[in-house]
Amino acid sequence: MLSAFSDEMPLSDGELERLQGVIVDVARRQMVGRRILEVYGPLGAGIQGVPADRFDDVAYAEVDQLGEEVGEAFGTGRRVQLTIPILYKDFILHWRDIELAKQLETEIDFSAAAGAASVVAAKEDDLIFNGNEQFGIEGLVNATGRLTHVIEDWTESGRAYSDVVQMTTKLVENAQFGPYAMVVHPALYAKMLRVHQGTNVLEIEHIRELVTAGVFQSPVLKENTGLVVSVGRQNFDLAVAEDLTFAYLGAERMNFPFRVYECLVPRVKRPSAICSFSS
Repeated sequence: MLSAFSDEMPLSDGELERLQGVIVDVARRQMVGRRILEVYGPLGAGIQGVPADRFDDVAYAEVDQLGEEVGEAFGTGRRVQLTIPILYKDFILHWRDIELAKQLETEIDFSAAAGAASVVAAKEDDLIFNGNEQFGIEGLVNATGRLTHVIEDWTESGRAYSDVVQMTTKLVENAQFGPYAMVVHPALYAKMLRVHQGTNVLEIEHIRELVTAGVFQSPVLKENTGLVVSVGRQNFDLAVAEDLTFAYLGAERMNFPFRVYECLVPRVKRPSAICSFSS
């Protein structure tokens, strides 16, 4: 029988698999950034940095009979090295709870693990959208060189749709042709859930016809702010060293601490693919 003081893993293989499933399921339901960013990796847990290219504005492709016309290659620009930070939160499984589950032959309650996964997911979105000044990481809403827009009062019918039209027009003028996605603060999202004046359709449904890659809400954004982006790994992605998982930290005062963690960094390659907005 496993001693309560043992440093050995207190969970069976089946319980470990269910624990990983709980962590991933909770995080996936909550994460917004990954719905618009493609993943590059996993690269390996030991990778602590990754190159990030900043592509210059690129002209249209060449058209030539024999392919001899020399044009500027896509990919010219500058390259920086980004640190890949660890995002993590610890949780504890109590030895008495584990013993009770064994005695009653019931599943262990992984609520604490779900809570840890939830806050790690929130921190991932915060890193993607707002960046991290300490590590020199730019997020989507504060990337240098992004487009900006001042929105009207979205309590008036049609204002949200009009603003989205203007923002997608700005993106097109900067050779960003979509598909487009949109992320807003929940308060702004709620304002789009009203019937568009003169129609029997919610305003958000008309907006979805413009931003076909999805309209999302995230509480990590500041109130009355958001962004419209042209999606694609040529514009930005999420470099992942190690994807969301957990680690056992060893027995401590008869209980069993674990850690939910991941190692990743967002890379903005073409800031002109982003139009952030505020009131």
